[in-house]
Amino acid sequence: MEKGKGVMVGRRWAVDFSDNSAAPSSRDIPDPAGFTRAPQDQDESTLSRQKKDAEANWKAQKAWEVAQAPFKNLLMMGFMMWMAGSTVHLFSIGITFSALWQPISALQGLGKVFAPYKDNKVDLLGPKLVFTALNLVGLALGVWKLNTLGLLPTHASDWVSSLPPAQEVEYSGGGIPLY
Repeated sequence: MEKGKGVMVGRRWAVDFSDNSAAPSSRDIPDPAGFTRAPQDQDESTLSRQKKDAEANWKAQKAWEVAQAPFKNLLMMGFMMWMAGSTVHLFSIGITFSALWQPISALQGLGKVFAPYKDNKVDLLGPKLVFTALNLVGLALGVWKLNTLGLLPTHASDWVSSLPPAQEVEYSGGGIPLY
């Protein structure tokens, strides 16, 4: 090997960088195995698409977590109602009305609860249905507790005051006066 052709004489693996004419260009070096050259724009669009897919998966996962959150509330509220007992007093009535109010307010704010997870790629129908069903179960639990406390008018005797008086079937009148 001659001096001036990019390789120095005497050293087998030494390269002389002072002469640029003999230096191989980046196009002459083959790509490593598994590496393909692609335009930068395509890589950015692929990364952007992957980022959007990952974000959509994250949103779907979080939406399901929010949908299943009322289940924990059901267990806690059921335990509190059990501890309150079946007698009518201030604590049991407060717990019962809390058990009724929480699902109602949660169902009213259904759109706000799932607004952060709204995306074209995320299907929110399933999480919304689960959220609604669990809150309806909580509402039913509160109504059941009202019934066990005797605060729901479920018997005929609860409606007696609103019934018209019964028609008289018999009557008596006259007779022989005894003097």
